[in-house]
Amino acid sequence: MIYKKNPLMTNLNKEIKKFTLSRAVIFGLLICFLFQAATTDGQSTVTRDSSLFYDSHFHLTNYIQEGITVHDFLKVMGSKVGRSTLFGIPLQQEWSYENSGDFAPTYYLATDAPLYYYSFTDAYIAMSYKSLTPMEQKRFDPMITGFNPTDMYAADHIKRVLKLFPGVFSGIGEFSIHKEFVSSKISGETASLTNPALDRILEFSGETGLVVLIHNDIDMPYPKEGQEPYLLRQLGALFRRHPNTTIIWAHMGLGRVVQPVQDQLRIVDRALSDSTLKHVNIDISWNEVAKYILASPNSIKATADLINKFPDRFLFGTDEMAPASQEAYLKIYYMYAPLFAQLTPENKKKLLMGNYERLFNAARIKVRAWEKMNTGKNEVIPAPTPVSGKGINAE
Repeated sequence: MIYKKNPLMTNLNKEIKKFTLSRAVIFGLLICFLFQAATTDGQSTVTRDSSLFYDSHFHLTNYIQEGITVHDFLKVMGSKVGRSTLFGIPLQQEWSYENSGDFAPTYYLATDAPLYYYSFTDAYIAMSYKSLTPMEQKRFDPMITGFNPTDMYAADHIKRVLKLFPGVFSGIGEFSIHKEFVSSKISGETASLTNPALDRILEFSGETGLVVLIHNDIDMPYPKEGQEPYLLRQLGALFRRHPNTTIIWAHMGLGRVVQPVQDQLRIVDRALSDSTLKHVNIDISWNEVAKYILASPNSIKATADLINKFPDRFLFGTDEMAPASQEAYLKIYYMYAPLFAQLTPENKKKLLMGNYERLFNAARIKVRAWEKMNTGKNEVIPAPTPVSGKGINAE
């Protein structure tokens, strides 16, 4: 039997094919759009982010390694904070019964007992991060802090952490070299800006792309009038020795009792104008810093003028430590309202979000590339030297 083609059915089939093709085109365009959006997210999300700020300076735990969980911190952040660094405290406050008896100190000013470096903090931060969903992880940039900056092996610790927890860390810090009453309380050798161990740390950070968040006071506590802030000279020399390392100088060098030196903002202005320090950035975290910046209308204006002059070099952070509530966490942000009001809209966005995103997005890409090339590879055992003996393979 021979069937004749039905003209109506033929036309219907053509229309179905057209409809199917149109759906395929639409679906393809949708995939292209989503892919473009995804790649754009890897570069910049600030333009469509409705959060208040990204936090360049946040401690999940305190000086006795206690705090809140990262899941609770997500609730504290809510929709107000889009992204945040994530690190603990690299120092553990010892509870010396001989010193404070039954009183258990939770802060370094609460006892004369020493502090010591606590390397387990890096594993804790890494496992906390890994407990999050992939979407939640995108909101955090964990940092390595559990190393002793006086130890020539400190850079090896950082390398070991990266290889053990690939895909986790974006930087190192906050770690301290000279910090008011902290430095002298730490067991062992006192940290120094001239120690080659610190140079090894910054050199390795530059090699891998890790962002460095370093605390170093601009001066000693209670200096004599007219005394030269020698720490500032040493800090500048350190930074210049590592031009390929992205550095954030925490708190602009200020502290609880370390007050601004004379012409502080002029000194910072000169540093940011120096082409040999173009890799150095500054955060204005901590409520102790806010009290200096907000001390008078003149100090507010002078700081705003400086940020407006160098809008790509400043970041905002809270320096909060395990906040109990969103209200407590956001308090410092609202404190800075008088300063924010004197920034241009574009520069305010850079301070609060844009500079964070630019620095840490670049770090993510570079560090992941380094990890891909190095994770899983056996370390090359260095040849024995007269001072180190015959090495680990010696009989």
